[in-house]
Amino acid sequence: MSQLFQFEQDFVASLRCIPMQVRLKLDTCGVKLKLEQWNHFTLDDRQQLLDRPCSTIAEAQSYRNFLHDLIRQRTGQTAKDLAVDPHPAWLNSEVIPDSVQTKSASVDIELSLEQWQKLQPLERFALIKLSRSNHENSNFTPALKEFGLI
Repeated sequence: MSQLFQFEQDFVASLRCIPMQVRLKLDTCGVKLKLEQWNHFTLDDRQQLLDRPCSTIAEAQSYRNFLHDLIRQRTGQTAKDLAVDPHPAWLNSEVIPDSVQTKSASVDIELSLEQWQKLQPLERFALIKLSRSNHENSNFTPALKEFGLI
């Protein structure tokens, strides 16, 4: 099942940006997808990437192969592979990443471990991505609100 967040609503209809659900799958299967490449995909391609499963090792490999083929077909480029973290931070409900704590503090919010533990992995993933300093993070506070943290 695909999930799009409220803070992503400004681009949901066209899927003009890469949704968090797809970004999670990219990290899970170990493929770097540039926005420029995403923009070459059809709306159907984008929807398939949103809907395709990528939870098990076999699904991640299938997703990776599908994405490699899609990038080659639509852009003529070869996909860049990334290392897959065997213990990603979004699956660890026992530790709030420093980037999330720092970004939360910058908006005067102190997340408790209990709050972090109640989040779904996709929600933790989104907060981690939105808290990174190199990310355009105007959606961090809306995400906190959407996830019931403020």
